Amino acid sequence: MYKFVLPDLGEGIHEGEILKWFVRPGDTIAEDDPLVEVETDKAAVTIPSPRGGKVISVQGKVGDTLNVGETVAVIDDGVGEEIPVMPRAETAIAADVAPPVSVPTAAQKTPLRPAGPVPATPATRRLAREMGINLNQVPPSGPAGRVTADDVKNYAAGKPIPVLETRVGEKPEKIDRRAEAEFAAHAASAIPLLDIEPLPDFAEFGMVDKEPLRSIRRKVARKMVTSMILIPHVAHMDEADVTALEEFRKREKQRREGQPGGHLTLLAFVVKAVTAGLRAAPRFNASLDPFKEEIIYKKYYNIGIAVDSGKGLVVPVIKETDRKSIIQIAGDIEDLARRGREGTLNVADMRGGTFTITNIGVLGGTGMMPTINYPEVAILGMGGVQEKPVVRDGQIVIRKMLPLTLAFDHRIADGADAARFVGEMVRQLSDPNLLLLET
Repeated sequence: MYKFVLPDLGEGIHEGEILKWFVRPGDTIAEDDPLVEVETDKAAVTIPSPRGGKVISVQGKVGDTLNVGETVAVIDDGVGEEIPVMPRAETAIAADVAPPVSVPTAAQKTPLRPAGPVPATPATRRLAREMGINLNQVPPSGPAGRVTADDVKNYAAGKPIPVLETRVGEKPEKIDRRAEAEFAAHAASAIPLLDIEPLPDFAEFGMVDKEPLRSIRRKVARKMVTSMILIPHVAHMDEADVTALEEFRKREKQRREGQPGGHLTLLAFVVKAVTAGLRAAPRFNASLDPFKEEIIYKKYYNIGIAVDSGKGLVVPVIKETDRKSIIQIAGDIEDLARRGREGTLNVADMRGGTFTITNIGVLGGTGMMPTINYPEVAILGMGGVQEKPVVRDGQIVIRKMLPLTLAFDHRIADGADAARFVGEMVRQLSDPNLLLLET
C-alpha cells in the first residue's frame, strides 16, 4: 500500500481546496496520471499520482480543504505499507509539515482539529518547522484555537497540553463568542488604539447566508490587510491624452488581426511606458525591508496585471518587459488574462513581480484608489478612456483622456518622485512616436 500525502506546493502554501477528483475508489491508475485538482491561495494545481495501482480510498470531497501533509489517497501498488517522504513542488518552500519528533500522548491526541488553516503566529510556525513538528497535530491552547509556541514545545516533549476551560452548562455560542473576544483583543494588542470587536450575531435581525472565505478570496483578503496596515499609501493622479495613441492602436490592431499579439490593447502600451518610467525612477521598482531598514532595488522588470478570475483577484506577471516589444507584451497579456479567467494559471505565473497595473477601464469608472501589491512599493490604476473637452492652444477641443492613479509607499518615495514618474508616463502616452522611440 502506498499512502500519498498532499505535497509542499511552494510559496508557503499550507492547504488546497479540492476542485475535482480524477479517480474513485476501485479505479486503476498509472503513475503520473491526474489524481486530484486542488485550488490554493494562488492557483489551481493538478496533482499527478506518484504511483500506479488500484485506488483504495481518497480523502475528502469536492469543496473540502486538504492540508499539506494530510493523506490524499491510498493506492495499492503491490508493495507493503509505505508512508513516503513528502515530495516537493518545483517552486517548493518549507511548509509546516514534517514527521513529529516524538509520539504524542493520549491526552494530546484527544482534541482533533477540523480541516483548515492552523491559527498560529509566524514565529510559532517557524519554531514548528525547526523542530520538525506538524502543526496540524498540535492541540491548541490559545484563544480561538490558536497554537502557541508552548504548545509546540510541549508536544515535542510529550507533555500534556493545557486547554481553555469552559464553564459547565455554558452554551456553545457563548463559548465561541468569548473566544472571539479574547482572540480579537490579542490581535489588537500589538497596535496602539486598534480595537477589534467581534461581529454581532446578524441572524438576530433576519435571515443570513454564510460562505467560507477560501482559497484565492482569502489570499486577497490577507494581502490587502497586510498592505494597508504596513504601507503608508499616498496617491498621485493625472490624465494622459491618448487620442493619437488610440488612433495608432486601432489601426495596428486591425492590420495585425489574427496574428500573434494582434489583440492590441491600451494596457500593452501602458506596460511599456511603465517599464521605461521604472528604469528612470528605480525607487518604484523596489521593496523595503523594514527589519534590515534597507531598500532593495530590483534590476529586472516584471509587471503584474490584475485579473478578475471570477473567484477573486489574481496577479499574473509579464516577465522581462524591458526586453519585449509591445506586440510580445500584448500576446502575454492575452494569454495570462485568458488563463486567469479559466483558472489554469500556475504558481510560477504569479511569482517575481516588481510593479503592478490594475485596469478598471474595461468595466467603467472614472478613477480608482488601488492598493499596493505587497511587498511591492507602487501600483498604477487605469480608469476608462473618456472623451473630454480640454484646452489646446487656447481652443476647446475634444480629446480622449486616460485617468491614471499611482499609489505608492511614502516610506521610500515622496510626492515629487511620483509626479515626475507619472508626468513622464503622460508625456510618452500622449505621443505614440515618442513612446515607440523611447521604449
